Formats: sequence, C-alpha cells, structure tokens
Amino acid sequence: MRNFNEENLTDAVLAKLAGATNPRFKQIMTSLLHHMHDFVREVELTEEEWFAGIQFLTATGQKCDDKRQEFILLSDTLGVSMLVDTINHHQPAGTTESTVLGPFYVEGMPELPNGSVLGKELLGDPTLFSGQVLTATGQPLANAKVDMWQADAEGFYDVQLPDPNVVRLRGQFRTDAQGKFWFWTVRPVSYPVPTDGPVGQMLLQMGRHPYRPAHIHAIVSAPGFETVTTHVFANGDRYLDSDAVFGVKDSLVVDFIRHDPGQAPDGMQMNRPYFTVNYHFGLKAAD
Repeated sequence: MRNFNEENLTDAVLAKLAGATNPRFKQIMTSLLHHMHDFVREVELTEEEWFAGIQFLTATGQKCDDKRQEFILLSDTLGVSMLVDTINHHQPAGTTESTVLGPFYVEGMPELPNGSVLGKELLGDPTLFSGQVLTATGQPLANAKVDMWQADAEGFYDVQLPDPNVVRLRGQFRTDAQGKFWFWTVRPVSYPVPTDGPVGQMLLQMGRHPYRPAHIHAIVSAPGFETVTTHVFANGDRYLDSDAVFGVKDSLVVDFIRHDPGQAPDGMQMNRPYFTVNYHFGLKAAD
C-alpha cells in the first residue's frame, strides 16, 4: 500500500501487527498506536513539537543511571504509576493499601536487628518507628520482612549525595514471634522531587510544584502472602493534598507523636525530644 494520509495511515500501521504471536502484546500495541495517532491528529502536532518530544524522551533516558530512574519519576509525576498501581492492587479489608515505589529504591540492603539506629549521626528529630505485620484477619506474621527507606531531614536520599558509597536511612528488618518490628530513624520531612532534569522542567512548565509530603517507604513481604509496596505519611504535612506523584491515601497517614526527653518505649534513654510512630501492615494471602 502507498500514498498514506491522515485517514489511512493508522490502519496501515495496525495491519503490521497481523503477525504478532503474543495476544497480550498485540492488544497493548493496538491500543497504544490508536491513542498515539489520535493524539497527533487531535492536537495537530507540528514537526518542531514532535522533535521537542523526542528530545525530551532522549534527555529523560540520559538522566537515568543505577542510582536514579528519571522514567519512573516521569511516570510518577504524570499519575501513570498510581493508575497502574490502583488497577493492579485491590486490597481487601484488613490489608495495607499500596502506593508508588519511587525512583530511589535500592535492592539488597542489609538486614538489621530490631532496635537498630539508622540515623544516629544525622541531623533531624530522632524517631522510633514500630509496628506489626499482620494477616487480613489480624493474626501476627512472624519472620515477615520489612524493607524501609527514606530521605534525610534535609530532604535527600543517600543516592542523591556525592559519595556513592554512603548508605543511610535504609534497612531490612524481620518481625519477631508477635509480628513486631522497630527501629530508630529521623523524622521525615517534605521534599521536592529532583528538578534538575527534564521531568523537573516539565513540572515547571505545567505550573506545578515538585513537593512530596513527608513519608517513609516500605516494602513488606512474607511467604504465602502478597508483597505490598507502600508509604507511611506524616499527618499534618502541608503537601498531603497536593503530592507531586499522587501517592497519598488516607489509610497511610499517621501521627508522629512528640515526646519530651526521657525513656523511650523500647527502653532507650533519650536526652532530647523525640518522636514515635506506630503502624501495622496487613498482608493479603496469596492466591
């Protein structure tokens, strides 16, 4: 076929999928091509705009490395990550809602004993994070894994720092026989997503702020149960209703309670004010 135009080009491209052997791949590509071609026609995309889009995607890829994933950040800030998450995770009563992974997760962090201090030498408010991992019916899950990570009191993750060998405010914990875990960290703060790359420039052109409300990340897993990727958000944060990545859910917002100096619930003696936060993670049984 020759002489392609606005009316027949889409059908000609779709016809090239006739030889696709994977039905799901064919379904996805058919829908993607339909929407892409309709978008170009709807906005009457100019050649300059088309090339600007290519440059944007190229710059997004160039900003990715083993410590930063700009494409995940792009997906997050456009709401695609949360849409995919919502479609794929329907949590029953008694289980923890999921949210986005974020661009700064690092696999293979060390497993630490309960009570470990993650931010001992860092600025910020000492915070005792404790909780339980439970089944949907409230039974404790022993030996469940709780993988936690967060930004520091200045809003930076360790992978954003100049020294690539620095690991801080990350760790994995195992629950005890009662499904309990606990560790010391610093109280999280709200912070901007990186704005030094193409996604940051996109946000500015959209007239949006880049801030995320204060939170601590968690991936919670146990044999025989579905893994949940989620956050724990600090109640009262100014950005809870305008999260740059649309990740806030009411069930994930908790109080960080301030205490005067003294003996903390885990027995540690604190010589300055500190915070406590307690959150129970509920896991859905695997099908």
